[in-house]
Amino acid sequence: MGMIYILDDEAGRKTLHVRAELYKYLIKVRRHKEGDILHFRTRENLEFLHAYKITLLEPRSAELTLISSETNELKSSKNLHIGWCIIDSSAIEKVLPALCEIGVEAITFISCERSQKNFKLDFKRFERIQEASMQQCGRSSYIEFNTCKSVKEFITKYPDTKVFDFCDNVLNDYSDIKTVLIGCEGGFSPNERELFKSLGSFRLDTPMVLRSESAVLAVASRIIL
Repeated sequence: MGMIYILDDEAGRKTLHVRAELYKYLIKVRRHKEGDILHFRTRENLEFLHAYKITLLEPRSAELTLISSETNELKSSKNLHIGWCIIDSSAIEKVLPALCEIGVEAITFISCERSQKNFKLDFKRFERIQEASMQQCGRSSYIEFNTCKSVKEFITKYPDTKVFDFCDNVLNDYSDIKTVLIGCEGGFSPNERELFKSLGSFRLDTPMVLRSESAVLAVASRIIL
């Protein structure tokens, strides 16, 4: 899949010069030529889409001329906040591009009782992974990342949370869910289940036991798409 747009902090200027790896990708791999139109955004003002025409091709660089700049936001029509009990970062990184494409608005990572304490979250790395996905799917906003010290703290802060858990309730209507809580490997502890007894718990209509990252993808897809 090619890029819908390119992130470049110089975008918006009358002239852009493309060199090095981006030049190789655009000209050698994607085979763009003089006269082609490319789109750019900046990290600081993601809502603006800048269109450039390739006006000069040289052996190692290309010159692009700005032809338009307009507000063009692309995001999901439904906002979903996921409370995700911390799992191995490598597993998070594998599904993060898909969560970005689906349109998840925010993820709060929670240190639950069964989360392994040695897992460290690298939000800068998550941001880089997101950016690659955003440029390919066209999304014009980052997923917002936060952390929370416990399930109790999370549901106190977000009392309308719905809980994905092993239970009898197969949910068919996802339209009202704005915040969903998903456990780590091994699920929630008895103490945590006591905390959210008053919240609505649900499961998907499958006999399979889902890994945490599979559950996050499946639930986000059902709610948003």
